[in-house]
Amino acid sequence: MPQRPGTPPTSSEEALALVRSRYAEPKLPDGTPVPLAVHEFDIGYLVHPVFPQVSRIDAAGNPLPAPPGGAKIIVSKATGESVTVPNLPTESAIALYREQNG
Repeated sequence: MPQRPGTPPTSSEEALALVRSRYAEPKLPDGTPVPLAVHEFDIGYLVHPVFPQVSRIDAAGNPLPAPPGGAKIIVSKATGESVTVPNLPTESAIALYREQNG
C-alpha cells in the first residue's frame, strides 16, 4: 500500500520508499543501480547506498583511502522529514543527527 504524503514511515520498507521518491537513485559508473540499506533506530531510519568493495591500491601496493563525498539520509519516525548527513559510520551519523535535531 503506498504511503500517503505527510505520513511518517512505520517500517523500514516505508522509509526506503520515501527516500526513493525524494532522492535520485545512486548508480555505478556502468549505470547499474546501487542497492540501498536501511538501519532502523529509535527515532528514525538511516538509509544509505551499499557500494561494492573495490580494492584501491597505489603503484607500491599500499591501500588508498575511499574517495571523499557522499551522504546518508535519515528519515524521522515522528514526522517523515528527511535530512542528509555526511557519509560517516552508522553510529556517528546517527549521533550527528541527534545532536542537530534535538
